[in-house]
Amino acid sequence: MTPCLAIVLAAGQGTRMKSDLPKVLHKACGRSLVKWVLASLGSAGVDDICVVVGHGAEAVRAELGDRVGYAVQTERLGTGHAVMSAADALASATGSVIVLAGDVPMIEPETIRKLVALQAGEGAEVAMATFSMANPTGYGRILRDTYGAVKGIVEEKDASPDEKAITEVNPAVYCFRAQTLREILPQISNQNAQGEYYLTDAIALIAAQGGRVLTIESDDPDEFLGINDRWQLAEAAGLIRKRILRNLIENGVSIPDTSTVTIDPDAEIGAGTTILSGTVIEGQTRIGSGCSIGPNTWIKDSIIGDSCRVFMSHLDGAAMEEGCRCGPFSNLRPGAVLKRETKIGNFVEIKNSEVGPETSISHLTYIGDATVGSETNIGAGTITCNYDGFDKHRTQIGDRCFIGSNSTLVAPVTVEDDSFVAAGSVVNRQVPSGAMAIGRARQENKEQWYTAWRERKTSEKK
Repeated sequence: MTPCLAIVLAAGQGTRMKSDLPKVLHKACGRSLVKWVLASLGSAGVDDICVVVGHGAEAVRAELGDRVGYAVQTERLGTGHAVMSAADALASATGSVIVLAGDVPMIEPETIRKLVALQAGEGAEVAMATFSMANPTGYGRILRDTYGAVKGIVEEKDASPDEKAITEVNPAVYCFRAQTLREILPQISNQNAQGEYYLTDAIALIAAQGGRVLTIESDDPDEFLGINDRWQLAEAAGLIRKRILRNLIENGVSIPDTSTVTIDPDAEIGAGTTILSGTVIEGQTRIGSGCSIGPNTWIKDSIIGDSCRVFMSHLDGAAMEEGCRCGPFSNLRPGAVLKRETKIGNFVEIKNSEVGPETSISHLTYIGDATVGSETNIGAGTITCNYDGFDKHRTQIGDRCFIGSNSTLVAPVTVEDDSFVAAGSVVNRQVPSGAMAIGRARQENKEQWYTAWRERKTSEKK
């Protein structure tokens, strides 16, 4: 690919978002707007990127790190001024320079590749994207001469009634010859209604000086949807979500109700898996093949093996191997690891613990900071008491153990392999292999006590 610098304009405050967060850091489908743009540039083969920052510059730097270069626009005096702020990056650029905003999350890598190929291949001063729409309100209009050549762009606020009737518009995605952009920027003035330096004026200047301005007209206006308020953000997120779901479906994932499922772009899901309604999958989640996920399930940054069933549950930073069952109303917190064919049932919470193969924890249980062996049964109402008010302590439960219902295991404590804890016990000492632990008061039956008590109470009411 032709050597190419990308200048991403990300200095705007986005006042219509009504937020202290810089506009480009608002998220659509789990990824900030500017990261969507950078992802498209990367997919197009552009890795020399300068991000122009202004409002919230430190937050933008924190989001993007050192993977890109930065330029600072100290005053917001228009898009032309923003590109002027990247003078240091532009000074060493050779070949082509892509200029686009940091708030167009749906820009396609193929569009970027086509613009670079057109500009470089034809030796044009600039190639730019355009599209047509029935209601072009808010967009700059493309001005052409009688031969169809582009002669300029007029912003809506500066357009005459006849110019406002033009339906071909400017989505502000350009590819300049680097030397041309360096030469033309100093010629841009701020003699317009807003008193700003418009990058669009560069097009008219190039055309007036005999330079070639080429265009690629897109048939997908959604690709250039810019985000200026929260409604547009929601609209873009909906369109991106549909793209993600369509791609998954085309690769063998079943999603019967696409209207209620949200999946982040970095999630990976194997063929033959079904995602049911009301499911949200976020972050770096990996789901294997042949699984059933949902309904009404939230999963973030988790790994799920093949042939697992997760329904009506909450997973955050958890992992499960193949053949596990989880739900309903299970809560797997960070560090929860389920080995193969483990069963986790209703109202079970697991945190920072490993549960061995073929172990069953079916009801109303908290397992925290613990290791549970294989083929073990944890009865309903079991609690690992891992916190003493200052420190966390671990519980070790071996293989083939039976922990009776309503047992309390006070950490640090070990229950060795093949052990039995009687229901209702409080266990605070090691349980040897093969033993039964009983940690409760001995039952005492008082004969006829209830009969006498009931008779007395009945007589008192007469």
